[in-house]
Amino acid sequence: MTVVVKLCHRESVRLDRAQLERMYVQWGPVRADKEVNQALEELAIGMADVQKSHRQGRHEDLRDHVRDLIGIANRIGMTSLGRVARDVLDLSTANDIPAFNATVARLGRISERSLIAVWDIQDMSI
Repeated sequence: MTVVVKLCHRESVRLDRAQLERMYVQWGPVRADKEVNQALEELAIGMADVQKSHRQGRHEDLRDHVRDLIGIANRIGMTSLGRVARDVLDLSTANDIPAFNATVARLGRISERSLIAVWDIQDMSI
């Protein structure tokens, strides 16, 4: 008899709430909302580009897209996303394909959770 186990990955994400607060204080709520929403859109598009490049084996393109994600993460305080994206960059030049693939998958999960976390914060008063 074969036993199949399904692993459910549920990871918490860390946000630098102070980074978001600085944006809102510096620019005011209207411009800050616009900037954050633009960053979230760029993140969603960038993550789709990462996944497409990964599927197609275009590692140099993938690295370029991941570097863009790191910039977005730094801009709006997505500390977990930035850390995992740097891990993907590190593994992209190593010869550990299973670790690289697993970390790209983790980046997808972290980016999704980060998007949700920032949306939730935006719904609250900063």
